[in-house]
Formats: sequence, structure tokens, C-alpha cells
Amino acid sequence: MTFDLTPEQDQLRDAVRALGRRYGHGYFVEKAKAGEHTTELWAEAGRLGYLGVNIPTEYGGGGGGITELAIVCEELAAAGCPLLLLVVSPAIAATVLNRHGTEEQRKRHLPGLADGSQKIVFAITEPEAGSNFHRLGTVARRDGDDWVLNGRKCYISGVDEAGHVLVVARTEESGTGKLKPALFLVPTDAAGLTRSKLDMEIVSPENQFLLYLDDVRVPADALLGESLDAGLPALFAGLNPERITVAAMGAGTGRYAIERASEYTATRKVWGGRSIGSHQGVSHPLAHAAVQVELARLMIQKAATLYDAGRDLEAGVSGNMAKYAAGEAAALAVDTAVQVLGGAGMTTEYGVATLLGAVRAGRIAPVSREMILNFVAQHVLGQDKSY
Repeated sequence: MTFDLTPEQDQLRDAVRALGRRYGHGYFVEKAKAGEHTTELWAEAGRLGYLGVNIPTEYGGGGGGITELAIVCEELAAAGCPLLLLVVSPAIAATVLNRHGTEEQRKRHLPGLADGSQKIVFAITEPEAGSNFHRLGTVARRDGDDWVLNGRKCYISGVDEAGHVLVVARTEESGTGKLKPALFLVPTDAAGLTRSKLDMEIVSPENQFLLYLDDVRVPADALLGESLDAGLPALFAGLNPERITVAAMGAGTGRYAIERASEYTATRKVWGGRSIGSHQGVSHPLAHAAVQVELARLMIQKAATLYDAGRDLEAGVSGNMAKYAAGEAAALAVDTAVQVLGGAGMTTEYGVATLLGAVRAGRIAPVSREMILNFVAQHVLGQDKSY
């Protein structure tokens, strides 16, 4: 057992950290408040190969795994630039395409995902279904050689930045109550696909949308994989990478908040010339938050290692635990940072309160803490299913 990164992973971490710090949280917030995207950072990360670290070399990627992509997610977040589309496009879409797409689909899409020139977002969540994927209402039916999709999706990230959306639908003939999903690569400018931006109380350069699919017609080769049988494995192929990279982004955000707060409390002096960080009422909460973040990082490392080793079932348990731990740790770290900074903690200048909405959302999405506890209770503790 080792906790050391390989020399290549160490170099990746250092390089991504340097890139993130060149842009910084000020850049991230400025873009978000202007209603703009982090286009420059994304393009440079793609050009340097960081967006494609988990994509095979034959498609222009780095040939690594989710371990490497988690490093990218964590280090950009630790620099104050938590990019949600890293989770959606390289982690979910690229993984699903690589593992279950046709060779033609891989050749068409993976090189662009690797160099950042293409983004594919993911649409599974629906207003009525919530966390119950068996109640998906979006239906795909055959019409000659084409497929026609109808339904609604919600909280779909980055549709305005992407060329395609990977839509999870139920095939019409499987409407018996048992989930048999199919995934479709739908151009975001397809006729019948419309979107409505959701106003969110989160400071983020990435937007959320409602999607409406009204008789959206796509050709046969828009179906992901060789047949409908690819649907369920493809759907689940994206879930572990999603949880692991979301967790990495949360851990990085926690590190960023603790670093900002520690710099402030080590130099701020208001009582007798001693720094406020010398008082245990200030330092202990920060130390506690740091412990929780480091514990989450260990579980992220375990989950990513298991996933890259092909141990999907074990990675599912660890990935859910990592997501839970990182969501709690990030929320604690940012809240603690705001508290120890006092009034300064609520200012934009100090750059921690701007993350409150994002870390709170991390306890809800992409899977809530309660559903993770259900999962652990059932699959680890052997309890009966409660829902």
C-alpha cells in the first residue's frame, strides 16, 4: 500500500496548480458575475492536455485514468476555480463514450473532448423522477431509421457551452416500470430541443437549464453504442467517475477556503499583538476542517484507484463515500473560513463567501447525502431497502 503519487502524477498536480493560480478565484468570480464562461482557462487546460488526461492516447488523450482527472479537478478548485464541466464532459461523457460508444463515435468525439474544443453535457435528471431513475419520463421511439425523443430534463449544466447533450431516455417498448435506458448524442441545436435558463443562487460561470424535447429527431447513429443493450451499462459507467471528480472538486474547494482563512488568521492581530490564529477558538475549528478535508482526500484516492483498477463494485462504494465525505468537508471548510474571517469573510475580496452556494449544492448534487446513506446502509451494512 502506498499513498504516494507517481512522478508523472506529481508533475501533473504541480502543473495544474500553477495554471489555476495564474487565473485564480478573482478571475472565476469576475466571469461568473459578468454572466460569462471561463473560456480562456478551459482552452488553455485543453491545449496543455489536462482535460483529456483520462482519454486513451489513440484519441488524443493522456492515457491516464480517473485518478489523473481527479487531480485536475482538485487542483483547479484548490486555486479557486472549481470547474463543474470537468465533471460533466471529461468525467461522464468521455468515460461513457470510451467504454460503450461505437468506434465511429469515439473517433468523432473523444479528440475534441481531449483538447477542449468540444464539450458534451449530460441530461438525466427530470422534474418528476428526482433520484428515482426508474421513473424517467423521457421517451425515445423509432421512426424508420431515426429516433424521436420527447420529454423534459432539469438542472442540466452547461448546455449553452456544449455542442452535444448526452440524453438518457426510456425506449418506448420498455415502459413497463423496469428501467431500460438508452443514451443519445443530441446536438444542442437540434430542431425541437429548447432550453430555459434556471436562476441559481450560486456564484458560478456555468449555467443550469431546463431542457424540453419535443419530437427531437436524431439519426440511428445518435444512439450510444452498438445496440439498446449498451444503455444500462453506459448509464452506470458515468456514475462512479462523476462522484469521484465531484468529490475531488469539493476537496479542492475545502483546501482553498482553509488556505485563505489560515493566511488571514496567522497575520491578523487585534488583541495584544498576537495573531487571532493563536487562539484555539479560531485555530481549532480550522484544524478540524482541515482534518475532514484530508480524510475525504484519502477516500477519493481510494475510490479513484479502485475505479482505474476495474473494480467497479468496490469503486461504487468508495466513490459514494468519497462524495459524501467531500461534500460535508467542503461545506464545513468554507463555513469555518467565513466565520474566522469575520466580516471580511463575507466580502468578495477575500473570496470565500462566494463559494457558499456551491459547497451547499455539493451536499445535494449529483446525489444527495441521504441517498448515499441509503446506499451505504443497504450495500455495506446489509439493511433492507428503505424506499
